Amino acid sequence: MTKHELTRTAAAAILVAFPVFGADPQVFPLTAATLEPHRVKIETVDYKGRKAIRLVKDAQGDGMALLKDTEFGDGSIEVDVAVKVTSPPGVRNPGFIGIAFRSRSDASHYDMFYIRPGNAHAADQAMRNHALQYVASPGYDWEILRRKWPFVYETYADLQLETWIPLRIEVQGRHASLYVNGAANPSLVVDGLKGENLKGGIGLWPSPGQESYFSNLRIRHATPAPLSNGGEANGAWELRYTSDAGPHTFQLQLTRDGAKVSGTISGAGTGSPFDLLRGDRPLTGTWRNGYLELSFAAIGREPGSETIANLAGWIDGDSATGRMIVNGRADGVWTATRKP
Repeated sequence: MTKHELTRTAAAAILVAFPVFGADPQVFPLTAATLEPHRVKIETVDYKGRKAIRLVKDAQGDGMALLKDTEFGDGSIEVDVAVKVTSPPGVRNPGFIGIAFRSRSDASHYDMFYIRPGNAHAADQAMRNHALQYVASPGYDWEILRRKWPFVYETYADLQLETWIPLRIEVQGRHASLYVNGAANPSLVVDGLKGENLKGGIGLWPSPGQESYFSNLRIRHATPAPLSNGGEANGAWELRYTSDAGPHTFQLQLTRDGAKVSGTISGAGTGSPFDLLRGDRPLTGTWRNGYLELSFAAIGREPGSETIANLAGWIDGDSATGRMIVNGRADGVWTATRKP
């Protein structure tokens, strides 16, 4: 082999090892042979004028079909999906269909975007807002995210049942965006994925009471973000909170004992028309592989009252970022830096 050929071979190897985001996608033929079922039935069919995979799910537990021999970390996933509801009349079923990513091989842990096309044209606006959804399993299903972080992990999009709907998911590090119907801008953005896997499988996710169709799957791989799990919580931190009620700067002192975290939060709101804290406040929470969830008592809206603040996010080295909601008072994002 000539020196020139060796150089070209080395360059090709680098491209394989570190694919460039936005390069030509890999197209995956969806057949029963390319998918591994987990509590779903797989059929190859014709639907709405194209070859497709139909997944049918029984009512027992979660399930999906994982793409064989594929590992995905950062990059994009494109697929067309359609839902035909088969539930009996009178049984509410808006249709549920989604794409899981960074899944473990047993389909037990994953991040996922899914859609509910039948909600998009509901008479109730709150139900319309449940058309698109992000979840992570285990521990972060829609009930938990909706109640604890309202309006953050779901939103509206114009969707139709029994119609092919193009979806695109872009993932970079702990950030993911969902694009619908070929739109140039994302409809749902998640900054701080709840799942702890940084790479894993891709799954086609159906729901009971319907026929779920998937077609035209394309994947682009990207160079992984330089992240690792297990960030340490112990120590002093300065936290800057940018909320819909104004900016705040706080000081955190955290101590971790296994999965449990305790400490204090202090500091008056900077540039805000009101204080959320007066003096040191105790906080408690949990740590999971670098992911923090903390809560503390903040000052309520009425004089002399208190409310609960919830804070969650990832630690990466000596920095951290996430989201905090002070019930009834403020909602927004935060960044933190470890102090010497």
